[in-house]
Amino acid sequence: MENFLPTNIIKLVRILLIVLVLLFAAKTVSEVRAYKFIGGGIPQSSTISFEGKGEVSASPDIAAISFSVRESSKTMKAAQAVVTDKVNQSLKFLKDNGVVDKDIKTTNYNSYPKYDYSQMPCAQNYCPPGKQILTGFEVSQNIEVKVRNIDDSGKIVEGLALAGVTDMNGPNFAIDKEEEFKNEARALAIKDAKDKARTLAKDLGVRLVRIVSFSEGGNYYPIYGKAELMSVDGTAPRAPELPKGENKITSNVTITYEIR
Repeated sequence: MENFLPTNIIKLVRILLIVLVLLFAAKTVSEVRAYKFIGGGIPQSSTISFEGKGEVSASPDIAAISFSVRESSKTMKAAQAVVTDKVNQSLKFLKDNGVVDKDIKTTNYNSYPKYDYSQMPCAQNYCPPGKQILTGFEVSQNIEVKVRNIDDSGKIVEGLALAGVTDMNGPNFAIDKEEEFKNEARALAIKDAKDKARTLAKDLGVRLVRIVSFSEGGNYYPIYGKAELMSVDGTAPRAPELPKGENKITSNVTITYEIR
């Protein structure tokens, strides 16, 4: 009975030690796998990075035009009526020239009162507070248009000006399915980086093991013409010439390899 308790304690300690050893081994295996497959723990000296550039040029196939109609009047109803008439005339012109409903969007509609601030005369070192005097109302509507037949852009600009729009921006020429060209530019940039990696690895006498990181940055350079609403003498404009140019889509990538 005197040796029973110490023997059991020794057996328990041995079992605990075995469990701890197994847990430590499992953790070590997990960390080794993480090192192998995720790239963690790779020292900076065992990696090398390469930059690649890909560039694609494409002709624009859509033109974006935005315009607004703004009117002031003594009453809001009168101002709204003028804006509505001019907008309806503009929309009819757009649809008559092949612009479909899905490519016409109202982006903003505002109607608000206009005030003048009148300061009362001062007397005996006292200036009474001024008063706001209602002078009328202003109404405006902003519209964005996408023109898919960009050869009609000049005619669209001319027609909107004749319809009495107040402000106009564009046309800004762009590419409708731009993502396809971005993917093409990225593929060229990746190939450029990989070609550089293979060449330099051969020159240095090292082996490319695997890619441990990748990053991308890109720039997009649209080139477009700009229209003027009025001619020099203030009369209604002629359809302007709008050179479309080309859009350049660029992708810059960086690929980092583990080397041995």
